[in-house]
Amino acid sequence: MASKNTPASMEFYQDNTNLKWIILIVSVVISVGSIYYTDVLVDQLKERERNQINLFARALEYTINEAENNILFIREEIILKNHSIPTLQVSEQGDILSYINLPVDSAWSAEKKKSYLNRQLAEMKRTYAPIEILLKDENNEVFGRQYLYYKNSFLLSQLMAYPYIQLSVIAIFAFISYLAFNYSRVAEQNRVWVGLAKETAHQLGTPLSSLMAWLEVLRDDPEIKGKGVVDELEKDILKLRVVTERFSSIGSTPVLKSENVYQLITNVVGYLRPRVSSKITFELYTLSENIQARIHAPLFEWVIENLCKNAVDAMGNTGTIAIKILRGSDSKVFIDISDTGKGIPKGSVASVFKPGYTTKKRGWGLGLALAKRIIELYHEGRIFVKSSEENLGTTFRIELKAG
Repeated sequence: MASKNTPASMEFYQDNTNLKWIILIVSVVISVGSIYYTDVLVDQLKERERNQINLFARALEYTINEAENNILFIREEIILKNHSIPTLQVSEQGDILSYINLPVDSAWSAEKKKSYLNRQLAEMKRTYAPIEILLKDENNEVFGRQYLYYKNSFLLSQLMAYPYIQLSVIAIFAFISYLAFNYSRVAEQNRVWVGLAKETAHQLGTPLSSLMAWLEVLRDDPEIKGKGVVDELEKDILKLRVVTERFSSIGSTPVLKSENVYQLITNVVGYLRPRVSSKITFELYTLSENIQARIHAPLFEWVIENLCKNAVDAMGNTGTIAIKILRGSDSKVFIDISDTGKGIPKGSVASVFKPGYTTKKRGWGLGLALAKRIIELYHEGRIFVKSSEENLGTTFRIELKAG
């Protein structure tokens, strides 16, 4: 029932959609760039800590193998200056000889301390390969080995976690921006709908009053009496009054009443039948002519009329419009409106209710968008494409609360 001719007046919404993609792409580029740069810094800091721990190991090896009077400077300036990198000195047999920069509480029992250090050792083994310390005798012969295990300093661990925290913050910010953008767009659309509707109702008021006056003049014309012209004009003027009421209702909260769905649809079909091609057949099916739903009659009739007119356009003035009214088991009423027209391409089904989507070269593409707004916002129901096949037809379904 729709096509993809988008007038220039609706390009604003498409531009906004493009803007969303631009914001998303920029956010992704910033995130990837930040993670890459942080990874470079992490690698550099890892290399620096590796060099520091190697120096520490060599200094430790020197202090073990040299006399005490030669190692004071090394001990004070290298070994004891390591205040950030957690390390464990382990014997060749796997016994822990010493530790540095691990939060061991002096109040812990020996068993608890041993268990904690063993867990830290296991973690360090998974993190990095140990640095070997050679034990030498007076003849510089190797008689044993020790191993220095270590893991990342707290600073390095923070830096490694930073890009993911940053990415999370950016994602949250982007999500909030997306919600704010959507809210702003919806609010702007609402202002467009309301402004357009109120202005249309206002503009219709003056010619409608004039037509009513001319109708009274025609009633008294003897040449027109008895030809049915006045009766048809009166129907059209009544229709214009209903249309004016519909537009006036946009922007305000309509009062929903329990209405006879079959009767309202019959009224719409009765009005449309003489005003469309005689080759268009209307078929109305229902198991009961007394199905009630919570409806604002003028707006609901507008939706039905709109769908039927779209169906006529889709069929090229030849075909069948079938309307089925069903009562659901969960306090809902279903109205299916089917045509035998050209159908909707599968890739376009999701777009038919968007502003600007139309089959007409001069169309604004607001009909189905307004229908969706009326049903879902004002009636708290649903309207969607139930089925559609190209060159076979389309079925729209409306769901309403039973009255």
